[in-house]
Amino acid sequence: MGNFSATAREQMKKVFQEETFDLFVIGGGITGAGIALDAATRGLKVGLAEMQDFAEGTSSRSTKLVHGGLRYLKQFEIKEVAQLGRERAIVYENGPHVTTPVWMLLPFHKGGTFGTFSTALGLKVYDILASVKKDERRFMLSADETIAREPLIKKDGLLGGGVYVEYRTDDSRLTIEVMKAAAANGAMAMNYLKVVGFESTNLAFSTVKVEDQLTGDQYAIKAKKVVNAAGPWVDDVRKLDGEFNNKHLILSKGVHLVFDEEDFPLQQAIYFDTENDGRMIFAIPRDGKTYVGTTDTFYDGDPKDMDITKEDRQYILDAIHYMFPQLQITEEKIESAWAGVRPLIHEEGKAPSEISRKDEIWQSESGLITIAGGKLTGYRKMAEKIVDLVVSQLNEEYQQSYGKSITKNLPISGGDMSGSKYFERFVSKRTIMGQQYGLTEDQSRYLAKFYGTNVDKVFHYISQAKGDLPPIVYGQLYYAMNEEFACTPTDFFIRRTGALLFNIDLVRRYKETVINEMAEYLNWTENQKQYQIQQLENELKNVTISNK
Repeated sequence: MGNFSATAREQMKKVFQEETFDLFVIGGGITGAGIALDAATRGLKVGLAEMQDFAEGTSSRSTKLVHGGLRYLKQFEIKEVAQLGRERAIVYENGPHVTTPVWMLLPFHKGGTFGTFSTALGLKVYDILASVKKDERRFMLSADETIAREPLIKKDGLLGGGVYVEYRTDDSRLTIEVMKAAAANGAMAMNYLKVVGFESTNLAFSTVKVEDQLTGDQYAIKAKKVVNAAGPWVDDVRKLDGEFNNKHLILSKGVHLVFDEEDFPLQQAIYFDTENDGRMIFAIPRDGKTYVGTTDTFYDGDPKDMDITKEDRQYILDAIHYMFPQLQITEEKIESAWAGVRPLIHEEGKAPSEISRKDEIWQSESGLITIAGGKLTGYRKMAEKIVDLVVSQLNEEYQQSYGKSITKNLPISGGDMSGSKYFERFVSKRTIMGQQYGLTEDQSRYLAKFYGTNVDKVFHYISQAKGDLPPIVYGQLYYAMNEEFACTPTDFFIRRTGALLFNIDLVRRYKETVINEMAEYLNWTENQKQYQIQQLENELKNVTISNK
């Protein structure tokens, strides 16, 4: 058990049909991955099915921050801020290669959401509630100091700024690393495996019917407990179970736009007011790009078929023009974009930004356990609560004996370096090592920071490079297929590397070669290859929206 290679699907299919799992998880986003890890490390036999790729839904489409929920202070959600602050620190310590502290500037202007006193007080309270480290606590700037820190900011009416720490993450990488840790601890997780039904039974287990989305094969899986962690699709899974109660989801759409740093040369991450509706959004520099978002509007439709509308783009462009008036940013400057939905628990009469992000758990008459809502930052604690419930039921119903969660101090895959304080030392050593494989210093450092303690395996694949791909791309591709369950080119270019969003030229340059390598290695038929070519072209069109 625990294999996480795209070549192992047939082998895993056999195990899925033969095992009776203690827990079967539906959904391979960050919540499902966290549940699988928590349960597997307590000794449960765990299976997991994701109908798309891991993290393909909400968990790869966020603002890419593991943040402590500063804005929830405005809604007086004190307990939420305190818990998110604590969890943020845990996420960082357990995976410093996928989470990076960055200083965030919150400028305040006359008539804006925050003033001098409210900003200073709010950030101080935030420091206390979120248990912020001493060297990461907020400080205040004058108007001149704010401009010096970020010259692009609107100067008219500027009163000053507050600076505090947020934690930038790669949301899909975080999810993949948590899932890999679950697999390493014995969980069986498969992507492109859709739950299509449940069978009623009087036996001591539930039967979950699944369909492999790559082959069309259907089969049944047995489990003592089933958790529905399908994110935006939890209501669809509940319908398969025949469950109906007064709880249901409402989806909130969030859009982000990406610009090249030559067009948007932001040097400092900013959390700022929009002009008309009082919302606040982020502008964040990353790897030679700047991305801005997010929108927050109700969405009614299938999240898999979501479009980025002209109104979505204009909302963000208007916000940029308001806060950075000297920039000449137009639609033609948009390099790429992404859209996702937040699965929120419906609250009558509230706007999307007002609805609580708290998670909730409920159980149907048949025993299906559903978790909905919640934040990326709180995934570990959500998983702990779910598995506590599952364990209590297993202990009572089956006289099994499972203990408490150990994930608070458990590194995720790639994070096994004794904490964040040793991360830079590790990166420096691996930067030197990588150059022995013919990589440049920048390439070596990038890989060490990107993969953490798994980078040695990536170096191994680089040492075997052949064919037309550059060694670094070859190494990342074969590592992704063999160690990260990448089954398609979009898996590789979006959720394993982020290239489609932040290095789109690389995708255009090497897409055909990558497809050819994957087709040969994974034994695709010609029809399968043509299908994957079309899927990647569709994704390229989806993210390059400037001409729509």
